[in-house]
Parts: sequence; structure tokens; C-alpha cells
Amino acid sequence: MTNDLLQDLDKRMSGAIENFKTELLGLRTGRASADLLAPVMVEAYGSSVPINQVGAISVPEPRMISVSVWDKSMAGAVERAIRDSGLGLNPMSDGTLIRVPIPDLNEERRKELSKVAGNYAEAARVAVRNVRRDGMDKSKKMEKDGDIPKDEMHDLNDEIQKLTDRHVGTIDTMLADKQSEIMQV
Repeated sequence: MTNDLLQDLDKRMSGAIENFKTELLGLRTGRASADLLAPVMVEAYGSSVPINQVGAISVPEPRMISVSVWDKSMAGAVERAIRDSGLGLNPMSDGTLIRVPIPDLNEERRKELSKVAGNYAEAARVAVRNVRRDGMDKSKKMEKDGDIPKDEMHDLNDEIQKLTDRHVGTIDTMLADKQSEIMQV
């Protein structure tokens, strides 16, 4: 029963890390990546859809992303969605092909992106700690209900804390790598 709880907590904490990893992919480091446009949502056919559902995203050059829109009538909406995404990109449309040049990052923008990465990391840490709190509460309830003895509850809480520390360490390492990547581009 305690192993099931630890596995569940590990899975939930890993989910927080996966979400953090996805958020970091959206931070621009000066190099073109199809993942950069992943968070962009396009108003299409009366609803908001991810950009990859209205066109094919490719990286033809190191500093260029292109979006080949499948429906020519959607080209304007895709261009507008990229421009309004807050990523600091200025797309150029050529019929159904939209070119998105990746501009150089200045020092101020790099520091800003580094701060954003830090905010994403803190949100991920909070998510991991919330999972830890849930686990601790469950272990206390198991002890209170008589499912496990008090000393086993303490051992379980120690394991939950170790799991938390490991996941927070992973987040810190990912943040340091991303900030280093942002600052050296």
C-alpha cells in the first residue's frame, strides 16, 4: 500500500516536471525550433486550436521557422496568432507559407527570458510540494485509520521527502541549463 502511494506521488511529481519541460521549450533562445510555436493558439473555424492543427511547422534554416498552412483562408489568422503570442516574433506571409524569422536576443530580453524560466521553475516546485503535502496527508490518514504503525508513517514521510528533494533537484538542474542556454546565445 505504501509502495502504491510512493509510485502515485512519483508519477504526479514527474508530471509537474514534464509540464515544466514543455514550458521551457516555448522560451526562445535565439535558435529556431518548431517547439517554439507549440503554445500558439489560432482562431480557426469558430474555436481556438493549436497551430500544428492548421499547418505544418518546419525549421528550414537555423534562424527561421516556417508554417505551411493547409487552408489558404487561415493564413491571416495564423500570422496574427504568431504576432499576438507574446513571443516577440514578426511573421511574414507568402500565400500559404508563413515565414517566421528568429531575431537576435539582446541582453535585456535574455534577462527577461531567464526570469520567466525562473517563474516557470518556481511554479513546478510548488506543484511538486503540493504533491508532497498530499502524500504526507495520506500517510497521516493511513496511520490514523490504523493501516500502518506510527514508525512506518515516519519512514513513509521520509521517503516522500526524498522523492520531493529528487524532483526539485531535477527542476533546479533544468532551470540552470536553460538559463545558461539563454544567456550564452
